[in-house]
Amino acid sequence: MLKVQSVAGQVLVLRLALAVLLVVATVVALVPQAEAASMQEARQRSVVGAAAFALGPAVNTTVPVADRNGSAAGFVSVGIRVRRADEQVVHPLPLLLGAAGGLLVVAGGAAWVSRRLRRQTHGLPPAELRRMYEHHDAVLHAVREGVLIIGSDGLLLLANDEARRLLALPVDAERRPVAELGLEPRLSSLLTSGREVTDEVLPAGDRLIAVNVRPTAPYGGPAGTVVTLRDTTDLRALAGRAGVAQERLKLIYDAGLRIGTTLEVGRTAEELADVAVPRFADVATVELLEPVLRGDEPAAGTGTDLRRMAVSGVPDESAIYRVGEVLRFVPGTPMATALESGRPILVDDLRRSDEWRRPDLESAQRVLDAGIRSLIAVPLQARGVVLGLANFWRTETSGGFEEEDLAFAEELTARAAVAIDNARRYTREHTTAVTLQRSLLPQTLPEQSALEVAHRYLPAHAGVGGDWFDVISLPGARVALVVGDVVGHGLHAAATMGRLRTAVHNFSALDLPPDELLNHLDELVTHIDTDEAQAAASGTGAEGEGEGPWPGGMDSGSEGVPAYTGRTGITGATCLYAIYDPSDGRTTLARAGHPGPAVVAPDGTVSFPDMPVSPPLGLGGSEPVETTELTLSEGSRLVLYTDGLIEGRDRDIGSGLELLHTALATAADRTPEQICTAVLDTMLPEHPSDDIALLVARTQLLDPGRVAEWEVPSDPAAVGRIRSACLHTLESWGLAALSFTTELILSELITNAIRYGAQPIRVRLLYDRALICEVSDGTSASPHLRRAATTDEGGRGLFLVAQFAQRWGTRYTPNGKVIWTEQSLDGGRPEPGADSVDDILDQWDDVPAL
Repeated sequence: MLKVQSVAGQVLVLRLALAVLLVVATVVALVPQAEAASMQEARQRSVVGAAAFALGPAVNTTVPVADRNGSAAGFVSVGIRVRRADEQVVHPLPLLLGAAGGLLVVAGGAAWVSRRLRRQTHGLPPAELRRMYEHHDAVLHAVREGVLIIGSDGLLLLANDEARRLLALPVDAERRPVAELGLEPRLSSLLTSGREVTDEVLPAGDRLIAVNVRPTAPYGGPAGTVVTLRDTTDLRALAGRAGVAQERLKLIYDAGLRIGTTLEVGRTAEELADVAVPRFADVATVELLEPVLRGDEPAAGTGTDLRRMAVSGVPDESAIYRVGEVLRFVPGTPMATALESGRPILVDDLRRSDEWRRPDLESAQRVLDAGIRSLIAVPLQARGVVLGLANFWRTETSGGFEEEDLAFAEELTARAAVAIDNARRYTREHTTAVTLQRSLLPQTLPEQSALEVAHRYLPAHAGVGGDWFDVISLPGARVALVVGDVVGHGLHAAATMGRLRTAVHNFSALDLPPDELLNHLDELVTHIDTDEAQAAASGTGAEGEGEGPWPGGMDSGSEGVPAYTGRTGITGATCLYAIYDPSDGRTTLARAGHPGPAVVAPDGTVSFPDMPVSPPLGLGGSEPVETTELTLSEGSRLVLYTDGLIEGRDRDIGSGLELLHTALATAADRTPEQICTAVLDTMLPEHPSDDIALLVARTQLLDPGRVAEWEVPSDPAAVGRIRSACLHTLESWGLAALSFTTELILSELITNAIRYGAQPIRVRLLYDRALICEVSDGTSASPHLRRAATTDEGGRGLFLVAQFAQRWGTRYTPNGKVIWTEQSLDGGRPEPGADSVDDILDQWDDVPAL
């Protein structure tokens, strides 16, 4: 049965209504007509006889009657008057007109029905209308989105197949109130509320449905709403997995930023544990093989003994194995298996793992009692070498690890392993550099009476640098103080520092003045730079040398982890060289690109003497190094330092000098050791970016009673007088035991000065830790020691001096030279086994001059 709501049903109803109307009209018209016809027939029969005999126009009709044989048997004749025939024709005329009107009404109704049909079908022909209906009906039920049409009265007018599936609607759901369909209360209330919503997620049984509601009235339809439904249950699960993946990617990114920020193995292990907790695991532990901690590369078969370096997620004091403890994993345990195979091991439920419990049942039970249920053990590998083990633990509240967590754990530890390997290699390089540098720095300071010296050396956290200091004893009881700085860090800087320190010692042995010594040092640094540049150009340079906090040859192996490739470049160095003379307190200084010294006077006044500035070593050559002379009172403090003390990331040179001035003024009355401590406590940054060398020397003057000096005229006869005065001085000092050798030495040196030198000639005796004899003259001719032949008349004097003196040498002054000797205070005779004095005197060509 077609429903009235359909177009075909409406057309049928309209046509049936018209037919019924025509039938009723016909019946209404025929009843009075039949009654009138009966009455008329009766009248006609009554008067037929009489009418037959009436006169007037008539129509006579005769018809023959045939028998069975076809012959005429007779005739029938009827007579009709003309007037009565007209009446018979005119009388049914109203009936005919009514029928024609009825036909017009039917035709008009049919036209009205057709017009209504065209309006409702938008002029589509039946075939097109059917095709469109079938297409739309197929689409409506084929889409994977539920569609509901609800009337303004709350009745469900339409529901497609997806809507029926999502909401589990009954078969007869249409034309029923939504409230009676058994839906979830919130969903039912929303569908009947009439309010617009967009992607509101509501439960529908065991599913989550995204609901969209829109009114239909604004679009030309009757009042009501259209509802679309989408199943978001799987989408939510997929979104959850996508969220987990996104969080894992972010964790990997954060790990690249947070792991490897330092070059300390232990700190890098702590960073790995801190990154993993709590975003991946509830507890994380990191253990490293012992050789890694020393900077060595673990060899194959080193065993499974590891040292725990980090614990995160639980306090260290409550951990079963604390940081620093050694762990020994029994073969067969997940940890030992991971180390041996080099692949991660997953234990989803520790309660069912006997291998894990085997090494320590008591400790394992404590772990289980703490609620830990799942474990992933991942070996830390870099360049194919296993460095240690990272363990990730989860409690029962977080859920166990799954297979897909293995890949993430492996990726996380791979990045950390590269950082740990870099730190390990840096540790090796750093240890080597520190060992080298320590061996190149002064192990002990020379014994001398001119200065009370204290020193400090602190390497930078970024790596060993090239800062150095030195205290060098010079002839005449003088002392040289040296502070220098080589640009860069690492082995290259330490090795360059050793070369420069050796050069300074060698130049100091020549007793060069500070400016001349620095000029020679500048030439040496220039040669070093040239040699290194040529070696780098030819590809034969030392790989891995250069400035930087990372050791040479280090590879990154992972994105975000820096690598150090090394460089040679300009060496560059600075140096401050000072000579202090305790006989008069005079100090001669020169510097090449180095910060000037600080002087603390005996009264506590702190000053920074002005000194000429020269370019750093290796960059000069065009400008000469100039000297500065200071006269320091006894008890003054001379403070030498490198720029790492006053410069830093958080302060410039000006503020650093002000801070140093304050520190020295506060500790002015303290010993050099105490001053060093006070200065570093005040100025040392938390993380020094450069080496720091500090040298504090308190000046002391020789007792004037231990210094004797004479002018010598150019007369050989004066030799005896000067010799006698010297012997009396030795007796007054209590050094009579040295009289004989001193007499021989002075006689030879004074005689040579008179014979070969020029005025002024002076003799000076210094009584310090040794007896020092100095003879100076106005020429720069250099004496040479040689062994004279038996036929030579001279050449034996310096040989005698070298035999009797402990040390001797020559130093040049602006006005000439000084020949000096030192004799030990414990005796001046030659050691046993040497030639006798008589044999030596037999070779002395200047005996008559005595």
